[in-house]
Amino acid sequence: MAVFLSHGEEETVQWAQNYARTLSAGDTVLLNGEMGAGKTAIAKGIACGLGIRSEVTSPTYAYINSYGDRLFHFDCYRVESEEQAERLGFSDYFEAGGICLVEWGENIAGLLPERCKEIFVSKRGENEREIRF
Repeated sequence: MAVFLSHGEEETVQWAQNYARTLSAGDTVLLNGEMGAGKTAIAKGIACGLGIRSEVTSPTYAYINSYGDRLFHFDCYRVESEEQAERLGFSDYFEAGGICLVEWGENIAGLLPERCKEIFVSKRGENEREIRF
C-alpha cells in the first residue's frame, strides 16, 4: 500500500486528480476515513481528473450524486441496512459502467462488488492528511 502525505486540501485534490488516471469504467473505490478527513476533497479531485466540471458536493442527504454516467458518489453514512440501500437502487449503479466512489461502504458491505479499490484518509494535523492507497 502506497502513502501520500498532503499538506492541505489543494494537495489532496491534486493527488486525487492524478489517482483518477488509474481508474477504469466499472471501478468501485471505497473512501475510508472519519468525518472531516477529506473524502469529499478526494471525490472532487477524482471528478476533475476524469474531466467532470460539475461542482462536486457530499451526497450526505441525497445518498448518491451522479455526474452523468461516468461518476457516482455514494455517502452511506445514513444508510441503515443493505435492504434500504437495495430499495434505493444502489446495486444498479455498480453495474452501470461508471466509476463508483463509496463513503461509509461498511454500511452496505454485502452489496459492494467483489473487487473494490480502497483509499484510507487520516487526519495528521489541522491541514495535513495521510492518504493510503
